[in-house]
Amino acid sequence: MRIDILTVVPRLLEGPFADSIVQRGQDKGLVEIHVHNIRNWSKDTHQKVDDVPFGGNAGMVMTIQPIQDAIDSLRAERDYAEIIYLTPDGERLNQSLVNTLSIGGDLILLCGHYKGVDQRVRDHLITREVSIGDYVLSGGELAAAVLTDAIVRLLPGVIGDEQSALTDSFQDGLLAPPVYTRPAEYNGWTVPDILRSGDHAAIQKWQEKQAFERTQQRRPDLFGEDS
Repeated sequence: MRIDILTVVPRLLEGPFADSIVQRGQDKGLVEIHVHNIRNWSKDTHQKVDDVPFGGNAGMVMTIQPIQDAIDSLRAERDYAEIIYLTPDGERLNQSLVNTLSIGGDLILLCGHYKGVDQRVRDHLITREVSIGDYVLSGGELAAAVLTDAIVRLLPGVIGDEQSALTDSFQDGLLAPPVYTRPAEYNGWTVPDILRSGDHAAIQKWQEKQAFERTQQRRPDLFGEDS
């Protein structure tokens, strides 16, 4: 899989992809992540990529030309399953969407900045818009890092124990049950006896019950109930 990220501040993405699971996926050749500076496609003498908005509103808006030229340049080399714009008013990111994107093919991620991008970019170049939550960041870079991390960890071979990813929260519409490890007793706090019983059927039943109850308490919206 290949993920190309378009941004005006590429240094913001140096850290998130240089360690842990995402780096492991790259080292294994399971994913390629390329970060591109949109300014490299600007035809402005000073590599300007923004301008004042029509209508006289505050802030600056990212211009079409460098964005389209960047996208056209990448699409000339390969096909992409989606060209995604990270924006607060996009489709809410959830595990189901991550699952879909992880098996769909190569991706271009466009990081907004300033007051966002010219609407014509969204109307004519973008195939999907994604939000990581109902809040505003300084730009789409951190959102792109979140989306990339969520996708990469699902790629076969990235995580040593692939079953681990399949038991994460939200994979079955529920939160994950509580987990414990050694020692079995610490400061008088003990691990539930059922987890040390060796009865795998009973353990699975306990975990399912815990997952259901935890979801009901913490995220009733996942059941379509009021939070």
